[in-house]
Amino acid sequence: MASVNPFNLSDSEEEAERRPNETIHTERNPSEGAPGPPPGNPFSPPADAEPPTLLLSSNRTSPSGEGSVSVAATSAMAGTAETRISVDGIAAQLLRDQYILTALEFHTELLEAGRELPRLRDYFSNPGNFERQSGTPPARDQVLGPGGPLHRAGSISTLDSLDFARYSDDGNRESDERVAESEVTSQERKNFKSSPEIQEPIRPLEKRALNFLVNEYLLKHDHKLSSITFSDENDDQDFELWDDVGLNIPKPPDLLHLYRNCGVSVPSPRDTVDVSVGVDFGDLPGNCIAQDPPKKPDLLHQQQTEVVQELEYQISLLTNEKQSLAEQIKKLQSEIQTLKRTVSSPPPATLDLGSHNISNSTTTTSSIDPLAVPPTDNGQYLDIRRVSEPETNPDPPSSQNISHPHPQSHNKLKSRPPVQFDQPNRKLSPAFQQALLSFCRMCSDSRLGAEVSRIADSEESVMLMLGRCLPHIVPNVLLAKREELIPLILCTACLHPEPKERDQLLHILFNLIKRPDDEQRQMILTGCVAFARHVGPTRVEAELLPQCWEQINHKYPERRLLVAESCGALAPYLPKEIRSSLVLSMLQQMLAEDKADMVREAVVKSLGIIMGYIDDPDKYSQGFELMLLSLGDPSERVVSAVHQVFIPAFAAWTTELGTLQTALIPSLLARIEKLLMQGEHGLDEHKLHVFLSALQSLTPPLFAVVLQSAPFTSRAKLTGDIPAIEVTRFPRPASPLQDVATIIGSREMLSALLLLYDYQLEHEGTTGWDSLLWVVNQLLPQLIEIVGRINVTSSTCVHEFSRFFWRLCRTFGKIFTNTKVKPQFQEILRLSEENVDVSAGNDILTKATVPIYATGVLTCYNQDEDRKLLVGFLEDVMTTLSLSHAPLDSLKASFVELGANPVYHELLLTVLWYGVVHTSALVRCTAARMFELLVKGVNETLVAQRVVPALITLSSDPEISVRISTIPAFGTIMETVTQKELLERVKMQLASFLEDPQYHDQHSLHMEIIRTFGRVGPNAEPRFRDEFVLPHLHKLALANNSQTVESKRIDIATQLFEAYSALSCCFISEEVMVNHFLPGLRCLRADMEQLSPEHEVILSSMIKECEIKVENRGMADAQGSMSIASSLVGEDAKTKFLSKMGQLTTSGAMLANVFQRKK
Repeated sequence: MASVNPFNLSDSEEEAERRPNETIHTERNPSEGAPGPPPGNPFSPPADAEPPTLLLSSNRTSPSGEGSVSVAATSAMAGTAETRISVDGIAAQLLRDQYILTALEFHTELLEAGRELPRLRDYFSNPGNFERQSGTPPARDQVLGPGGPLHRAGSISTLDSLDFARYSDDGNRESDERVAESEVTSQERKNFKSSPEIQEPIRPLEKRALNFLVNEYLLKHDHKLSSITFSDENDDQDFELWDDVGLNIPKPPDLLHLYRNCGVSVPSPRDTVDVSVGVDFGDLPGNCIAQDPPKKPDLLHQQQTEVVQELEYQISLLTNEKQSLAEQIKKLQSEIQTLKRTVSSPPPATLDLGSHNISNSTTTTSSIDPLAVPPTDNGQYLDIRRVSEPETNPDPPSSQNISHPHPQSHNKLKSRPPVQFDQPNRKLSPAFQQALLSFCRMCSDSRLGAEVSRIADSEESVMLMLGRCLPHIVPNVLLAKREELIPLILCTACLHPEPKERDQLLHILFNLIKRPDDEQRQMILTGCVAFARHVGPTRVEAELLPQCWEQINHKYPERRLLVAESCGALAPYLPKEIRSSLVLSMLQQMLAEDKADMVREAVVKSLGIIMGYIDDPDKYSQGFELMLLSLGDPSERVVSAVHQVFIPAFAAWTTELGTLQTALIPSLLARIEKLLMQGEHGLDEHKLHVFLSALQSLTPPLFAVVLQSAPFTSRAKLTGDIPAIEVTRFPRPASPLQDVATIIGSREMLSALLLLYDYQLEHEGTTGWDSLLWVVNQLLPQLIEIVGRINVTSSTCVHEFSRFFWRLCRTFGKIFTNTKVKPQFQEILRLSEENVDVSAGNDILTKATVPIYATGVLTCYNQDEDRKLLVGFLEDVMTTLSLSHAPLDSLKASFVELGANPVYHELLLTVLWYGVVHTSALVRCTAARMFELLVKGVNETLVAQRVVPALITLSSDPEISVRISTIPAFGTIMETVTQKELLERVKMQLASFLEDPQYHDQHSLHMEIIRTFGRVGPNAEPRFRDEFVLPHLHKLALANNSQTVESKRIDIATQLFEAYSALSCCFISEEVMVNHFLPGLRCLRADMEQLSPEHEVILSSMIKECEIKVENRGMADAQGSMSIASSLVGEDAKTKFLSKMGQLTTSGAMLANVFQRKK
């Protein structure tokens, strides 16, 4: 590996500190490739500088054994007592004589002082200066110390070995690097330093770099299968990006190039000469003059005198410059007049700093000019390499006669005259002048030097320069800061004349950051939009879209997300044919194939934007299919984006096409009807939710169509006092695109239209209002028919349709609801006993129409008349269904839906109280059963004040059927309520049912009690279960053994079997198990032996398990009584254990701690 020669680097910072008119001339040593010692013309040291001998003296001997450092220092000190050597000269001497450790300490001290020296920085950051290479002089590859050669250490030999891991773009690799280094013990580090035969272990960053080069070699030489296998074995590395390695350096040459140059000193492409440049004293500011050390008493006075002299000199310079500029202004004004008169002969476009004498002799001197390079920029640059004027002109004012024009347009820059320079009255030959200027130290042979040496004089040349430099700049910028380059990349890509370069720059833009976060993506998208606005649709299609297409299947979801967002952001700036074909197809492919939810979400939003700009009617069917496809997405965030962006944009397009009412909404209704027809054996509730939610999102656009096509639309004016719209007038929109005011245009216009809308409905009717008539005569009847066909026991379907009708009525307003919606429902729901005759087909009151009308239409508005209407409707339905002996499913669905909202609890209790005091026993029975549904959602205060008194009243009803109907509600209270007083009242009432002699022969009552005990027993309070439920079940099972009626006996036995099966999962104490649970099971088994042998087998198994549990507990208690510690454990050991288990918050580590022995 070739090392960098540190002595060819200039120290620009130290140059500014040198005295004027003094230079250090170094001679090139061909054998060493480094400059020789400096001559005896050093600078004056500052007042606080140490003597040079302190820095240069050392006990070590140089490799040549001549002590050149000390000799040089001695000779330097012999010259004058007031001189000093520059820090760059010291660094060069230390490096040349291989005092590496001293140079490293010197470098560290300079860094701590804030004065980094480029020579030392470049030397210590290059690992090649420390590698052991065969066949090279020891002075270049190893450091001779007292004990022999110092080989490269195995830990931190070079400064860059720390910097690469520490400042890597990938922060996660820092810990890996540290772990790799910490794995090497201190003894191993010593071995690495002392033994040259032991090779240091490979570092992670070195391994990744070598892996990249090896894979690159395999691919270039058609070893593709080996490359695939190699990539699989290193799946943690991305072999497509050099940045993934983690080194902040450009990619090195390929493996073959490194092999060929291994151990061979690469000849320099040019002969280098170390020269120095003399600086004019007047060009230095006053604070750069090195001060002499204090040696005289009047030093302060001397310094002040020098400062005054310097200021006076600066004043004279400024005065001369002022006069020169005044003359130059006059000269330029005369040239302007001349150019106006000679328009027919335009000046050349190029700017040449050389005079005509030098330009004529360029061909004769080019062979001897090492800096003369053929121009490759078509003469569009100021080339400082062709300067042919000596800069050491003794007349500073005349040498300053260079015009500095202000920034101008490209045309103005092209039309300005060539810059003229004052020529000295000398007779030097051009060859001599070129040879003289060759001693100016300028670097123009490298790529960067060529760019620096040419100054752009037009916008186009600036773009060319940026296009060449940016690809080299971007890889060396930290990933976290690369978005700072976006403006530069975009500006260059906009204005660059070469399509290939523009494509490369846009490729860099889209690959600028490996995994851009949200803020970085927004920045890139903003730049893409700015680019599109600047260049127009043709170049957006030709240059930006291909970049999106290339990354549509990128492995990182952030990149695919950038593509999806770009398609939407660029939609307004694309040709309409491309917008509705290529871009639409790209997004459709990503929606169907991409696995990342966030990418599909962005795709849906971009599709919505496309729908806002598409104008091809033939794409309607494709848009409809995309809507259905995205609505069926398994991700909630994707579906949410459909409702927020896609459906409103698609509805706006269909509104312009006139197909919202004729195609879009009817298509969704047809799919719902087809779903109901296919769902006779099981409705797909998810699909129903998808279609119904789409209809719900189309309600605001439908109302906007009704307003905009109304007869009064032309009369709407924004003048006068327009009242504000009530906050609760419309349901809260899912997004701004679903806000009716946004669809209309403004809230003022919407307010004006709403005033005319309400007036039209209330006074003038709907004649000639086709859009509203379609809603009234076609949409509403079809929806009501669909509602009558859904399953009333499906709470999900009932809830979905209720919310849809609620939003529909709130959107269209109260007048529309009262005059158009309610009459159509009331016409169907005629509250009479004939309307619930199932045999005659008039069973509409048992359908879902009842709960949807009650919860979706009658609850839209919450004023007193609305609440009264709802109460009256529920009372009538309860009465009608009860008197008709019809199923109560529709009434139960209404109570469940309304009971979910605490606002309606008082209202429902009012309805039930109406049933409690009704004259018909059938209505009272219905009311009692409805209490069971209401108890779970009502707070305990209402239960104590309203529910329990009503149930107590019904439990003393003259009709036994009414009393039996209260048992499920009492059981639910025992299951949910925690107030002890309330529970005791309920317990007493249930005990009266079981112990009162009048109920001993009530088969229906016993059946209801056993059913209730089996339902609430597992969730009830353990004391209530042990002391009340299980003993009474035992009594009922014992009494059933003597039942003479076989039908009643099998009914009771079946219910007891269900109850015991549910209670067997509960923890039961040994006493209750022995006294009640096991005896009850044995009684039940006796019944099942005769009535149901298959149940008898299960009961025998249950009894055996319970007996084993009892025996195990007895053995455990007998063993426990033999020890004092076990005596502390009572019969409720399992209860305590389960209570401790219940306190655990996790079932992992904490569960294991339960069984650990205490220490």
